[in-house]
Amino acid sequence: MFKAVSVVGFKKSGKTTLVLELARELSRLGRKVAAVKFTEHGLDMNGTDTARFAQECVCVAGMGSRQTSLCWNASRPLQDVLPLLGADVVLVEGGKSLTWLPRIVVLGADEDEASLDRGLALASWGTGELAGVRPAASIAELASLVDARGFTLPGLDCGACGRESCHALAQEIVAGKADTHACLAMQPKLSVRIGGRQLSLNPFIDRMVTSTLRGLLTELKGNVPGQRVEITLD
Repeated sequence: MFKAVSVVGFKKSGKTTLVLELARELSRLGRKVAAVKFTEHGLDMNGTDTARFAQECVCVAGMGSRQTSLCWNASRPLQDVLPLLGADVVLVEGGKSLTWLPRIVVLGADEDEASLDRGLALASWGTGELAGVRPAASIAELASLVDARGFTLPGLDCGACGRESCHALAQEIVAGKADTHACLAMQPKLSVRIGGRQLSLNPFIDRMVTSTLRGLLTELKGNVPGQRVEITLD
């Protein structure tokens, strides 16, 4: 399971600079780092072949000798993108509405920044203070914190963990009162892996598919109840 953290702050607070510095430091530590940028504006593709294709297609892929790009011609949730990144650590710039992963709050925008914490802040960065949130003294300290305490939850808000939402569980994890093992959707009885990465399953879906498969298997010769079942789809 990869680590992830969002870097949130108001406009011109220095989020991009911090993400770049964190990426360099984490890469120096030997981690494979991916970055995701949230923007309130459209992605600028004016005058490109990608833009022309996107007018007619739902998705456009660019294949180069050193780079590969993928552009969906629609908004997609971050959960759809994360499994494609192939990283140990994902740094998300922006995404203040994301409440299922921890965050670093960038201060110094001369606005009321108290609303940026939401009980998810591992640390703050920049000038100023945020009540109840410790300021990081260096990029190295911040990178170490992300590497040690970054996490993601599935964002399903299924309630199986006993909390009302993934946000509530994420707050407890940040506060050191719980860990990701409390998320039952991340450890279902039914294991579904795509591209080597296990998917999170709503407990209802987990139970429904598992019971359906077990019912079908009772009709097959050679099935011995109680044994481990393995099914592979190619």
